[in-house]
Amino acid sequence: MKSTVLSCALLASMTLVSHSAGAAVSAEEAAKLNTTLTPLGAERAGNKDGSIPAWTGTVTRLPAGYKSGEPRPNPFPAEKPVLSITAGNMAAHADKLSDGVKALLQKYPSYRVDVYPTHRTAVAPQRVYDNTARNATRAQLQDGGQGVQGAYGGIPFPLAKDGNEALWNHRLAWLGNNVTSTVRVFMATADGKRSMPSAGNQTWHFPYYDQDGSLEKFQGYYLLGKFVTTGPGSKAGEAILVHESADPAKQPRNLWQYLVRQRRVRKAPSVAYDTPDAVTSGIGLTDEAFNLFGPLDKHELKLVGKREMYIPYNNTMAAQVKVDELLGANHLNPDLVRWELHRVWEVEATLKAGQRHVVSKRKYYFDEDTWQIMIFDGWDAKGQLWRTNYTLAVYLADVPAVVGNTMWGGYDLQTGAYYINMAPNELPANYKQLPAIPASFFSPETLASEGAR
Repeated sequence: MKSTVLSCALLASMTLVSHSAGAAVSAEEAAKLNTTLTPLGAERAGNKDGSIPAWTGTVTRLPAGYKSGEPRPNPFPAEKPVLSITAGNMAAHADKLSDGVKALLQKYPSYRVDVYPTHRTAVAPQRVYDNTARNATRAQLQDGGQGVQGAYGGIPFPLAKDGNEALWNHRLAWLGNNVTSTVRVFMATADGKRSMPSAGNQTWHFPYYDQDGSLEKFQGYYLLGKFVTTGPGSKAGEAILVHESADPAKQPRNLWQYLVRQRRVRKAPSVAYDTPDAVTSGIGLTDEAFNLFGPLDKHELKLVGKREMYIPYNNTMAAQVKVDELLGANHLNPDLVRWELHRVWEVEATLKAGQRHVVSKRKYYFDEDTWQIMIFDGWDAKGQLWRTNYTLAVYLADVPAVVGNTMWGGYDLQTGAYYINMAPNELPANYKQLPAIPASFFSPETLASEGAR
């Protein structure tokens, strides 16, 4: 049934577009989404030795009576690591590790990568598959890759040809439609001292994925997000609101802040690029949030290719333990982080001539099944490896999706500090799906009334 529906969607898209000039791929290429590729553009087949299985698109059933936002059951509770990588045996597996992970293994004797059997749990609703098929032949980059047109409700470039297309696939990845989470942020300094710089309630609406929407109805803002701070006391009441645009040249990105001491909402265009992220006490940078936040136009992007890599995946157990169990002195507890072997797309971002940014180069690694960035590394102006960021992606059968927005963070390899953001541990309402949210909820006026205290 799925195959028939997808074929019809492809046929419709081919008829409407008629292989127009400038379309991302030809109709013939797009047809691969129903044969050798998954509906989102990954390879359906496994790898040669079977350590990466074939993609099946199976959705795990949740227990009867389950309510969205409750702790999700671990889909693989009995599994044990099939490989543990330490500094001692790292050389034998170096081709499947990022530079940042290798640096962590060398820096901390207690750091370890526990590799579990690979499960390709990434799925999406049929409407996302159908829209992805339509996007394949109609989506186009705009403004030198800084915007996209002709895409709605699915991955815009499932057969990505360059780095900008890959980044837009990440920005427009399927993460649900309306969700909220109660979260905390934790950081640790090099001497092992831990603190909680932020806590609050995060709410997202993805108009790009509205079920009753369409390309013709889409108004250009693909993401509306709001974070209202509840702690610590010195920050309680602060809030931030963002409207992310799919075509910033026509509709600019908007970001507002509410600061308690000023008692007013103000636009905050400086909350971008390499501005230190106050939510993480400055350990992270603003454009590192969610592994990519805001414009990335200061860097040239190159799609290097695809490779097999160990990445954090299916991290249900990391999301459900107590904070004291998860956070170690210098890094996350290796016993609780699940790594799997997956194929990833590598994109290299290099600072453009004449531009300024404290990170001169980054390497991003996109999971082929979701197009989400799972790991990226950053180098400083002297060419020294400086930072490595991660997402502890979790399979959420109620969405359904593999979602990286639930837990993510980064390590400063030079200072020894690290942080984890969006940590749901010991909190209610982890990535709870909501019905339609009124547009007024994401207005600057509402932001002022919620932040006031």
